Amino acid sequence: MSARSPAPGSDGGFATVLVVDFGAQYAQLIARRVREAHVYSEIVAPTITAAEVVAKNPAGIIFSGGPASVHVDGAPRIDPGVYELGIPILGICYGAQLIAQQNGGLVDRTDRGEYGRTTMTLDSDGGSLLGGTPGEQPVWMSHFDAIVKPPVGVTATASTPDAPVAAFENSEQKLYGVQFHPEVIHTPHGQHVIERFLREACGADASWTMASIIDTAVEQIRDQVGDNRVLCGLSGGVDSAVAAALVHKAIGHQLTCVFVDTGLMRLNEGEQVVETFDRHLGLELIHVKAADRFFTALSGIIEPEAKRKAIGELFIRIFEDAKAQVDGAGFLVQGTLYPDVIESGSEHAATIKSHHNVGGLPDDMEFDLIEPLRSLFKDEVRQLGSELGLPDEIVQRQPFPGPGLGVRIIGEVTADKVATLQHADAIVREELKIAGLEREIWQSFAVLPDIRSVGVMGDERTYGYPIIIRAVTSEDAMTADWARIPYDVLETMSSRVINEVAGVNRVAYDITSKPPGTIEWE
Repeated sequence: MSARSPAPGSDGGFATVLVVDFGAQYAQLIARRVREAHVYSEIVAPTITAAEVVAKNPAGIIFSGGPASVHVDGAPRIDPGVYELGIPILGICYGAQLIAQQNGGLVDRTDRGEYGRTTMTLDSDGGSLLGGTPGEQPVWMSHFDAIVKPPVGVTATASTPDAPVAAFENSEQKLYGVQFHPEVIHTPHGQHVIERFLREACGADASWTMASIIDTAVEQIRDQVGDNRVLCGLSGGVDSAVAAALVHKAIGHQLTCVFVDTGLMRLNEGEQVVETFDRHLGLELIHVKAADRFFTALSGIIEPEAKRKAIGELFIRIFEDAKAQVDGAGFLVQGTLYPDVIESGSEHAATIKSHHNVGGLPDDMEFDLIEPLRSLFKDEVRQLGSELGLPDEIVQRQPFPGPGLGVRIIGEVTADKVATLQHADAIVREELKIAGLEREIWQSFAVLPDIRSVGVMGDERTYGYPIIIRAVTSEDAMTADWARIPYDVLETMSSRVINEVAGVNRVAYDITSKPPGTIEWE
């Protein structure tokens, strides 16, 4: 595959903190909390070696929690050489226990574990991390093992009834640990702990801001592109719009955007995208109507991963066709985000689903990729878009998957099924807007499953499709909760869908959070 561009922050001169993911449900949240302190963070696997850490030149390292016990065979460990690098390390929960165990402390089972809100008491002033916080404070715990003796030379700075060493530190050894979870909102002074580690222990300043991200990305893009022409795959969504605006700021007229109307977009969306981006961005835009090609490529395909790969490959082939209209365009801009990379599988994460712009790209692609948002979460992309001057109607749009309705239709994708789903989806979004809930919900849409059910309409038997309504609240799409839409709004949606959409006789509401589900169905 062709080369990818570096991500802003990864080598842009900012202080970097590595978050070692030991399988925690909160690893991404830790990374976000670091970024909220305006320090760049990157999630890495526990298999990282001391030499690989040195190559990344971090200002600090944070060990996440994890589901394992340090006493279990096969539990994740860290290369002992990492402790010899002189880089400040903060361990959280399992991470703190691992630091203690690998450095001569003692981790043992206590009479009982601690789960949920717990009162912690500081020893003297609480040390450098907890200094300035109350002598007694609530913290969020989730552990059974506990540190009963810190490593030699390391001082315990807090305790709870079931965690004799709830926090510890040694500034000379640059080892710090907390048994509780400072990254969750249930620990009121948690962000204080993280920021004290970043500022006091790591010496990291608050320089990773939206303005600095833009400056770094512009410089990187100019260095990568030179005088060459660049294509941008513009979907109409937030990610590709912000990516296009950022690259346009860097190289101006060298950029040409390609909007591919796949036939898998929401109702009337193709025309809206062309009008919006021509009016607000004034970019050179090639509009490719390719619905027939996508329906042909998807014919007979049922398996979700196969759909994503077929859609991803066809996108690239169309961009390669457009390349003939733009002389010398050897680069392709994509709005790939950090969650796309994580869910598509990486050295530290299992493949959840291959995003069409990551795992679905063909190996023989003729472009080098420019992915200026690859290190960012969705909410950070929205902030970046506002910093670039994009209007709210673009920046605050609900996320829409690159494969479009192709991953909201379960089973084979056909033009008739798309038409059915477009109509139902438009009703769902319209009723949420009428109810004033549009901004409260991260993402809302309809799903068309590959089943039919018996119904009765007008005293006659029907055998029609169900429509599943999906709506979630979230901050970054890494986790999400199902939206508590009022019953009367759901009732109106159901009534309208059944009465207005031909072939549909049943409506259901999905109340699954992420995890265990994903936001999209495929």
